[in-house]
Amino acid sequence: MSPGTSSEMAASNPSGTVWPTAKPGVSVVVATAIVVADMVGVGVFTSLGFQVKDMPSGFSILMLWSVGGIVALCGVFSYSELGAMFPRSSGEYNFLGRAFHPAFGFLAGWVSATVGFAAPVALAAMAFAEYARSIVPEAPVMPVAVGVIWLVSIVQLFGLKHSSAFQLVSTLVKVTLILAFLFAGFAVAQPQPISFAPKAGDLAHITSAPFAIGLVFVMYAFSGWNAATYIIGELRTPQRSLPKSLLFGTLIVMVLYVALNAVFLWTAPIDKLAGQIQVASISGSYVFGDLGGRIVAAMILVGLVPSISAMMWIGPRVMMTMGEDIPVLGLFARRSKRGAPAYAILFQLAVATLLLFTQSFEKVLDFIQFSLLFCSFFTVLAVVKLRIFSPELPRPYRAWGYPVTPAVFLLVTGFMMYYLLVERPVQALLGMLIMLSGVVIYAIFHRRADPGVAIAPPGRN
Repeated sequence: MSPGTSSEMAASNPSGTVWPTAKPGVSVVVATAIVVADMVGVGVFTSLGFQVKDMPSGFSILMLWSVGGIVALCGVFSYSELGAMFPRSSGEYNFLGRAFHPAFGFLAGWVSATVGFAAPVALAAMAFAEYARSIVPEAPVMPVAVGVIWLVSIVQLFGLKHSSAFQLVSTLVKVTLILAFLFAGFAVAQPQPISFAPKAGDLAHITSAPFAIGLVFVMYAFSGWNAATYIIGELRTPQRSLPKSLLFGTLIVMVLYVALNAVFLWTAPIDKLAGQIQVASISGSYVFGDLGGRIVAAMILVGLVPSISAMMWIGPRVMMTMGEDIPVLGLFARRSKRGAPAYAILFQLAVATLLLFTQSFEKVLDFIQFSLLFCSFFTVLAVVKLRIFSPELPRPYRAWGYPVTPAVFLLVTGFMMYYLLVERPVQALLGMLIMLSGVVIYAIFHRRADPGVAIAPPGRN
């Protein structure tokens, strides 16, 4: 069987059950909105204070965020090639299972389907509640956090049509608010004595250890550039729309990130930003006066809704696809009459709610960072492997800049994994244990699929 279409690859599982598939109806615009919404969280609004503390240079800071965007684009090109080759929802679960072994794909899927998306959803919901309190001090944190997750989940349960409309509108509102803040910052605020042109000393900043460490956290802010790969099966003409949505979404976010950091530096003194977390609020106070903090909080508050929505959309698709392949998980492959993987959505909702009530989502995020980087690293490495060992496979899209772009991504991601191993060895070790638990579970109840099913290794097509 050739890589084929998503309907060919997802129509059956090893047990012979035929699963209903959603009619591909997600446009490039909506897929791009998912990418943008999944990427732009609170990271860009809180990172600058620690970066400018060691690099008090406008040019160096903008270069830092530009380099982060370029590395993300390098990942985009590789993921686009794999997505066009194997157009099936679930991201790394699909790619690693095809390129290496179904067990490797299950390992990645296990992390994503259990806590990989639920923990960031819980974190974003808690951030939503905290920003709500800065506007309405009496707002109860936990009910607000749980409420926003449940509200977004209900929208997802109504199916693709409602999910698409909600995602597109909420993301457009988010981007519009950011653009309005950028315009106000450059047009209204009193400019600070900051230069964004290169000057003596910038090369030393760019080649310094703080720049390399800062890049680690910048890359975390860019995480989510691969969001559309989790819903490939729901995209119209995925071989063309997936590369476009990943590219457009990442470019939009790259421009927004560079512009936001520029406006923070333009509006607020560096000594006021250095070492601070709420850099956006500090900048807002210089732009809008005493109400600046609340205005920025409202902007971030509204912007978190499409982020939660994107993760509640794409995360359950991993469990759904695993359910199509593994009989024990078959319940999660079932779709409602509206085409939503209801049980998979409810599962992620339950896990995210549990993480909120146990206040464990931050610890879980610490543990899984290494696992997520590990899976991304090997997914990009899969492009190289398949180019060498399976050159005959059809490639509707070929990674731009190959082999340089995959090499850049692998080097930076490798450095990030090394940094976590050195700086946070306990968390990295626990992340590896989480992955190993996936291998054990795979060995316990996995039933090998027919070679024609999507998780069959390449070379048997």
